[in-house]
Amino acid sequence: MAESARRARGGGGAARRAARTAVSFETARYIERNIPNFEVLTEEALQIIEQNADTVLEEIGVNFPDNPDALALWRNAGADVQGERVRIPRGLARKLCSTAPSTITQVARNRERDVVIGGKSLVLAPVYGPPFVRDAAGGRRYATMADFEKFVKLGYMSKWLHHSGGTVCEPTDIPVNKRHLDMLHAHMTLSDKPFMGSVTEPSRAQDSVDMCGILFGKDFVQENTVMTSLININSPMTFDDVMMGALKVYAENNQACIISPFIVGGAMAPVSVAGTLTQVLAETLAGIAYSQLVRPGAPVIMGAFVTSIDMNSGAPTFGTPEAAHITYGAGQLARRMNLPYRSAGSFNGSKLPDAQAAYETSNSLNMGLLSGVNFMLHACGWLEGGLVSSFEKFVMDADQLGTLHHLARGVEIDENAQAMDAIREVGPGGHYLGCAHTQSNFREAFWKSDLLDYKPFETWSDEGARDTQALATARVEKMLADYQQPALDPAIREALDAFVAERKAAEPDSFT
Repeated sequence: MAESARRARGGGGAARRAARTAVSFETARYIERNIPNFEVLTEEALQIIEQNADTVLEEIGVNFPDNPDALALWRNAGADVQGERVRIPRGLARKLCSTAPSTITQVARNRERDVVIGGKSLVLAPVYGPPFVRDAAGGRRYATMADFEKFVKLGYMSKWLHHSGGTVCEPTDIPVNKRHLDMLHAHMTLSDKPFMGSVTEPSRAQDSVDMCGILFGKDFVQENTVMTSLININSPMTFDDVMMGALKVYAENNQACIISPFIVGGAMAPVSVAGTLTQVLAETLAGIAYSQLVRPGAPVIMGAFVTSIDMNSGAPTFGTPEAAHITYGAGQLARRMNLPYRSAGSFNGSKLPDAQAAYETSNSLNMGLLSGVNFMLHACGWLEGGLVSSFEKFVMDADQLGTLHHLARGVEIDENAQAMDAIREVGPGGHYLGCAHTQSNFREAFWKSDLLDYKPFETWSDEGARDTQALATARVEKMLADYQQPALDPAIREALDAFVAERKAAEPDSFT
């Protein structure tokens, strides 16, 4: 079946007819910053943190439990391996990291939607991982595969979102050992944007590679990065065998991994900014170095998921100044390593898409833009500290991502932007509404929300006095009603269907 899909990939009558009848929704190109990064650490501070991270790796070390293959790789590379503890000589991790590429091009099945991760780029991807979903009609509930498919459709239709993401919610109605197949199938067939692979077990990572072989062609996958996947470090300083097994599969197959500590400051790292940054750097150095031991040149992204903790309740907090300082500082450290950087998102701890959610999300999104993030996971839809994917908040956030695009453009200073002709035409005491410069530029002059209400009070009241959540509910309904599936060669679709069916039939269902 896969061979017939490859033969059909060059074109066919059915494929051409599908392409002619498909509706293509506008997607903005990934962001390329024309503004400076915000830097909070001095050169002295950066050097101290780098030296301390090397000390952590050399004297304290990191754990690679239940992973004899990884321990053997480290031992052969010159590390001191005692039991599951790996102590890495000063400078070795950084030397190994030097083979990782500074930028990654992730290929989409619609090549107009390829993304570049690294340099001055910013790629926006949706929420990842929540077991619950929420909408105005159904409230908070466990996520299903139907919910997952709706989020993929919304992501596909969201103009400012560049990436389809991965586990946009956890479909709990599908067996744990098989849901990755349905999720990948949805990303591949319901959207034509880039997507993420499965990391919950090494064999599921291999399934992801194999399905990409059907979608893109096996040889193409080995020569190009078609997936980005999230590999979390079990902070503090533990690299569990499941995540490292998935990383190994992806590295061997030339697919990108985000190697990211998962840190709640005060619980999994010190309460101080400098101490947390030291641990973040030590962990990412060790993780990225390991990926390069598996395959020199394997594409990786340096990650930093960091938040603080409420010392009264123990709950994580978001949109805080301490998290911002760490995110800014980690960006500086990533740029000194010449690596792509992942962090930030629409983070908030609110239970509803309310004012708290908006304040904390705004702080987190702007922090990501200014810190030089190249890949922003959780850019839309995050609620309740990451436990909930919210339909209303997804479209609220996706709308606001347009502001990041416009802020990143910077300030133009060409002749048209100087507007001297307009200033001369209007003169003292006039207005600019009817002048030639305004008439020529008004359509593109200002960013405009597709969701928020700017109408006069009377009009707003006559239309039902809807708040933002109500407007978002209506937008979700309209987007899903307008959705049309992107064209896919029928032979490839048939091969994907067959692969999923075969893999599901190969083992009994498991919900653990």
